[in-house]
Amino acid sequence: MTGEDRAAASTLLLAGCGKMGSALLRGWIAKQAASRFVVVEPQGRPADLADAVGTSWYRSPQELTQALTPAAIVFAVKPQIIDDVLPDYRRWATPRTLFVSIVAGKTIAGITRRLGAASLVRTMPNTPAAIGRGITVACANERVTAEQRHLCEQLLAAVGESAWVEDEALLDAVTAVSGSGPAYVFLLIEALAQAAVASGLPPDLGLQLACSTVAGAGELARLSPESPAQLRENVTSPGGTTRAALDILMANDALVTLIKRAVAAAAARSRDLAS
Repeated sequence: MTGEDRAAASTLLLAGCGKMGSALLRGWIAKQAASRFVVVEPQGRPADLADAVGTSWYRSPQELTQALTPAAIVFAVKPQIIDDVLPDYRRWATPRTLFVSIVAGKTIAGITRRLGAASLVRTMPNTPAAIGRGITVACANERVTAEQRHLCEQLLAAVGESAWVEDEALLDAVTAVSGSGPAYVFLLIEALAQAAVASGLPPDLGLQLACSTVAGAGELARLSPESPAQLRENVTSPGGTTRAALDILMANDALVTLIKRAVAAAAARSRDLAS
């Protein structure tokens, strides 16, 4: 049996099913990333997952049977409560179970102190995982086997792209860029839609133009062999409308500087959460 076959026949335990946890779960169910999903969520099953197939729901880890042997346990709880949650899962801290954390700012060392010695991957996904377009960066400890790394890659592939880093410290910057990044893009959409209305367009049309323009430009940047700078130049005619707008946005590198400051603040907060 291949690693992929074993993954498909396995049980996946998800601890926490808020916005990010539910986004991941939807992707895993859609891609049949496991044969069975066990979810621990104190608030119970969300209404939008009422028809989720192959899932069992529990309000507390104490309700889980001792016979349960998950191939992977994924922590998707708030950073503020992770320390209280981890001890309840120590019984599965054996070489055969992979632990995956999506908890922002919580280090591998910090998790290990509460969980015990375990095969552990720390990851940072983002909310586009809900539509299979997420990007997740992962960092594994030395106990993670090649097969477990493959299993983790399968789980991440079900919700979008993934990448690995060997230096865990880089995850603070990853959190600031891609983890928090969707919020920056949503703010851009808000601002563009508001500017559309200020220019006389109906609100519905303004929002449609803003959403589609950002989505289309992002996809073009993702697929094009040209750099974002070149793509920007391709749209910008000397003395044209785009040039007039960019003269405002790029004056004194104001926008670039602002984004750098925002990312630095998010990365610093990620480091604070780990302390």
